[in-house]
Amino acid sequence: MAVEETTVAVATAGMTVEMIKASQLGMRAIAAAMAVGLTGVAAAIAEYGIGSAAVGATAENKDVFGLVLLLTVIPETIVIFGLVVALLLLF
Repeated sequence: MAVEETTVAVATAGMTVEMIKASQLGMRAIAAAMAVGLTGVAAAIAEYGIGSAAVGATAENKDVFGLVLLLTVIPETIVIFGLVVALLLLF
């Protein structure tokens, strides 16, 4: 069944099997890059708001430094999740 579908796809697209495999590998690489890149942008946007609020809160009360440091680190985990997804896509 899968061989027939591949043969039909090759016949209609005019591509060889090697070209299809290379294209699939390229698409996985693009998806992995997007996973890391988009999560990086999302973390940067989150850091923008949280970081400025953290600096303001620390300037007013130095006792909350540990809490705001923890809140500042939380968006960084989004990038780690994106990296894990990218590695799963590639390997």
